[in-house]
Amino acid sequence: MKEQAQDTIQPLAGLSVLVTRPAHQADPFCAMIEAAGGRAVRFPVVEIAELEDARPLLAQIERLDEFDIAVFISPNAVAKAMNLIHAQRTLPPSLKLAAIGRKSALALEQHGRGPDIQPERRFDSEALLALPEMQDVRGKRIIIFRGGGGREVLGDTLKARGAEVEYAEAYRRHRPEADTGKILYHWSRGEIDIITVTSAEGLRNLFDMVGKLGQMWLRKTPLLLGSERQVETARQLGYKLPPVVAEDPSDEAMLKALEKWAAERRTADD
Repeated sequence: MKEQAQDTIQPLAGLSVLVTRPAHQADPFCAMIEAAGGRAVRFPVVEIAELEDARPLLAQIERLDEFDIAVFISPNAVAKAMNLIHAQRTLPPSLKLAAIGRKSALALEQHGRGPDIQPERRFDSEALLALPEMQDVRGKRIIIFRGGGGREVLGDTLKARGAEVEYAEAYRRHRPEADTGKILYHWSRGEIDIITVTSAEGLRNLFDMVGKLGQMWLRKTPLLLGSERQVETARQLGYKLPPVVAEDPSDEAMLKALEKWAAERRTADD
C-alpha cells in the first residue's frame, strides 16, 4: 500500500515554484506546475512593450523582398512582426523563415506559414547557427526580428560568414515595476522552493528587483535556468548553489527539469 501511495504522489506535490516569465506568457507554465501538484508563484521580471516609434520597422517590412532569410528570435518577435506584416503586405514566397525555438515555430504556423529553418534541439542562436542552412550564407541578405537590445552573437556570426544582416526591432523589453513585498513575505516563510528563470536578462532583473534583502534569500534558493549560458550570469551575481539547467527554455523542458529536480530532492530527503 505504501508503494502504491508513493506512485500516486504528483511530481511537484507540496512545492512552491517562483515563475518569472512575462505576465502574458506565464499561464501555460503555471498551469503545468499546478497540474503536477505544485504551487506557482508569479513574479514577472521582464515586460514586453510596444515600440515607441514603429516607422523603422514598417520600412523594413516594406523591403522584405530584398531579403533571403527572415529570422524570428522569439514568439514575441513573431507576434509583433507578423501582425504588422499581414496588415501591410504579404510575405515574399522566396523569403525563407527561420525560428529559434518551438514556440516561435508554432507562432509562425499560427500566422499561416511555418519555419523553413529550425533547430531540432537546443533552442538558441548557437543552435540555429549550427544548422547546414546557416553555414554558406555569403552574399545572402538576412533580417533578424527581435526585441530591442538583444544578443549580437547571431548577427555577428552571420556577418563573419559573409551575410548582410539587418536587425528589425519588433518590440521593447524592460524591467517591470513590481511590489516585492509579496515575494519577500513568501521567502520569509520558507514558501519558495525553487526559482525558474529563462533568460540572462530576466535573472539580472530579478536580482535588481528584490533588493539586498531579497538577494540574500535568492542566493540560498535553488535556481532552474533555461540554458547553460545563464549559469555564468548566475555566478557573476554571486549565486553559489549549482543551478539546475533545462534542455531549453520551453515550458515542456522546464517542467521536465523541475520534476527531475523534485524527484532527486525527495530521494535525498528519504
